[in-house]
Amino acid sequence: MSDAHAAGATHVVAGDARLSVEFAFPAGDTVAVRYRLHNAGDAPFAVFDRGDRHAVLTGRQVAGDIGTPTFEITGGSVTLRHVARSPGSSPTGQTLPFTPLARRVQAGGAVEGMFRFQVPAAPPTRWRWCLGIASFAKGEGLRPDGDVAELWRADAAAVARQQVLCTPWFDVSAGRFEPG
Repeated sequence: MSDAHAAGATHVVAGDARLSVEFAFPAGDTVAVRYRLHNAGDAPFAVFDRGDRHAVLTGRQVAGDIGTPTFEITGGSVTLRHVARSPGSSPTGQTLPFTPLARRVQAGGAVEGMFRFQVPAAPPTRWRWCLGIASFAKGEGLRPDGDVAELWRADAAAVARQQVLCTPWFDVSAGRFEPG
């Protein structure tokens, strides 16, 4: 990410998940996040970075692409989340139920991704990013999407198994992740 004026890298380990994350800042109000998630275990898991079915069906997202993260701004701090929300939290009511989308990481495998996010407010002083993962049990909360290979639809059972991995806070003025 050579276009950045400040960058930092961190690692988050939780069970069999090994998440490496790099932040770069092409502009004061924009973060570029590059990540690699390695599955060090002997069973696959689902990664909830593919957005939701509603965004795909309404044309706001291409099926299989990394979804736009949800975000929360508290003071000068921004938390970005690629986390599955409960299927009951539909933004459109019952007309089009909310359905989280995931990709599978095989045992011993890894996936990589990159996205940019521009905050719709004053440039933040701190950033962090959270990623949801869940044990992958075909037929138990996850089913193939059908539109894109290796894209899976998640139901409430998969969301309930979700574990959320979060980076430490990245302090923009210091140009580094804060100690955990």
